Amino acid sequence: MKLRKYQETIAIQAAHKLVAFGTCYLSMECRTGKTITALFTADYFEATSVLFITKLKAMPSIKADYEALKPAFELETINYESCHKAKGNYDLVIIDEAHSLGAYPKPSKRTQAIKELCKGLPVLYLSATPSPESYSQLYHQFWVCDSSPWKAYKTFYKWVKAGYVHVAQKKVNGYLINDYSHADKGKINSDTKDLFISYSQVQAGFEVNINEHILSVPMSELTGALIHDLRNNLVTEINGKVILGDSPAKLLTKLHQLSSGTVIAEDGKHITFDKSKAEFVRREFAGKKIALFYVYQSEAELLQAVFPNWTDSPEEFQASTDKVFISQVRRAREGVRLDTADALIFFNMEFSYLSYEQGKNRLVSKERTAPAEVYFLCSDCGIEAKILEAVHGKQNFTLSYYGRTGK
Repeated sequence: MKLRKYQETIAIQAAHKLVAFGTCYLSMECRTGKTITALFTADYFEATSVLFITKLKAMPSIKADYEALKPAFELETINYESCHKAKGNYDLVIIDEAHSLGAYPKPSKRTQAIKELCKGLPVLYLSATPSPESYSQLYHQFWVCDSSPWKAYKTFYKWVKAGYVHVAQKKVNGYLINDYSHADKGKINSDTKDLFISYSQVQAGFEVNINEHILSVPMSELTGALIHDLRNNLVTEINGKVILGDSPAKLLTKLHQLSSGTVIAEDGKHITFDKSKAEFVRREFAGKKIALFYVYQSEAELLQAVFPNWTDSPEEFQASTDKVFISQVRRAREGVRLDTADALIFFNMEFSYLSYEQGKNRLVSKERTAPAEVYFLCSDCGIEAKILEAVHGKQNFTLSYYGRTGK
């Protein structure tokens, strides 16, 4: 296997940083080849046994790259949920989609488990979106490594007190809580500038544009009535099933569900009451090879019924001519390639810049020459447009790594 010139250069630089600092962060945009660059980094680093922690859906492609490379080191690939099973004697840990360790102010159980695995070992981090919503998300990513630039601050709270975060307060469900999201970008960059290697799609020579389209979908009168009723009365009913929005968070969730024509009732029953969105997709994208991202399980049931030739296997979809890829956006936003699709459709959207940014890049590759067409479906009576507006407001955290600013 032959690397592109920029991948070879980055791999050599990263190996040197691992030697000098004990850690390195490859902040490379989607489809620029983070995985293969990381594997070559391990080879240049002269590792003999490498642990590669990744998402479950990304494991087949990582193993395929390793087999094609045929490096001198042994590789164990494991998904995040199974990392507690890793028992090998490693001399390098590669953490793919490392931003998933960024929860704060307390580390997640997953992050704590990975810290145990990384004791005394150099760590190579990979992510296109190192801090998708706040620079505070970097603390626990580096915390798992003994060579963290902030190893003097044993906890996030001590790091905050050292001046890395301006603590504000925000109201959640009627209570004031501390908001730790306002991190000092300049202070953090000063500590980490030697650890990051960033590379964009533009630098890699990608000529494919991502064309984003927002499509308004007419919903049934029932959907509009249910949303209006719940918003005004905090309760509504479908076929004798009660839907409650008796707290701000629950109200938002139920409005989110109703917007796409499905909902989970108080008794746990999944209800599909409006197929307008799914039928819109079938009609408007007839003859196209499409990939669909949903948010809620009831949406999956609706889409699978409307598109019986569906698959949730990226490999099967890529090789097919007529399959429809259907997946929950969080499961497929990372480490998955869908670039044979004519269009990617967000059937519904999360309040997550990560899902938006990484999700739409599933269509992008160096080999693709046609524009990547990405569609966001917004019901004419729902809240999806507001969600998309909120998500766009979070983009600066990621774009800053690649020398760009948001709109």
